[in-house]
Amino acid sequence: NQIVWFLLAVFLGFFISIFNTKTFNKFSYVLYGSVLTLLFLVLLVGKVGMGAKRWIDLGPFHIQPSELMKIGLVMTLARWFTIHDPDYPLTVRGLIVPVIMTFVPAGLTIVQPDLGSGMLLILIFSFIAFYRKLSWRVIINLSILGIIASGVMYQYVLKDYQRKRIEMFLNPYKDAKGSGYNAIQSEIAIGSGKIIGKGFKKSTQASLSYLPENHTDFVFSIYNEEHGLIGSMVLISLYLVLLFKLISLAKNVNSIYDSFLVIGIAAIFFWHTFINMGMVAGLLPIVGIPLPMMSYGGSSLLTFGICIGLVTSVSNSKNMFVSSEFTF
Repeated sequence: NQIVWFLLAVFLGFFISIFNTKTFNKFSYVLYGSVLTLLFLVLLVGKVGMGAKRWIDLGPFHIQPSELMKIGLVMTLARWFTIHDPDYPLTVRGLIVPVIMTFVPAGLTIVQPDLGSGMLLILIFSFIAFYRKLSWRVIINLSILGIIASGVMYQYVLKDYQRKRIEMFLNPYKDAKGSGYNAIQSEIAIGSGKIIGKGFKKSTQASLSYLPENHTDFVFSIYNEEHGLIGSMVLISLYLVLLFKLISLAKNVNSIYDSFLVIGIAAIFFWHTFINMGMVAGLLPIVGIPLPMMSYGGSSLLTFGICIGLVTSVSNSKNMFVSSEFTF
């Protein structure tokens, strides 16, 4: 299945890259509305797995709309901020509609329940909003609102097991054989790799099944055990190169929409990488966030393939579409 998803991701990425970004601008709201509809459908007819209803069954495959919503949100926020006074600092009033655009899909995702993806949508919005220019007054107001919202969410929205994850983050050894088990085993895997690692496919945490979900959320732990500090530094360096290339591209594009689009995709890659590596290393609470282009999962791989296609289209548009345009 993963090979099929990989080939599909490569094909979609290449196909998307040949279009002018004006096409994406034009259909941003349509994509957002379509994926939002899928999120509603998930609650009604979604497939249940691991205690959550996050997928829509498509025969041999299952699609996770919350993954595609990350792209839909980036594209629609890019369009909104491009149209509404992009040269002036954002005010509280100017954030009302973007906040609604963000919190509706985030809320639908959190109630699946998928706290990680829901919070990720909010972080992506914050990344783009800061890039868009915020006044200090807005930053202070948003910070206060965020603190209040976090307290309310912890008390009234999060389920018991989600609150327990946060508590176990502070002291996983309090319940070493229960809620803190994954965090402890993940740290053992990372430490076992030492400098050069045990070698490919020689992870004891994976082969003996000590660490659950070692091919999805905790793939970085196993990678550390197999390749050690040196291998991990190589992988982190690759992510940093990608991130800096995206930031550089966002600063040197032909349109404001392209700049917001690229910085939004940079936010997707950054937060996925930062949160996943942080949680498996015991620096952040454990949430279901995959590591870009490393974790097993069709919807995730498809999302990152589309992201690469979009930024390649932006890069191509600086040269390929100077004399002609390929649009619908």
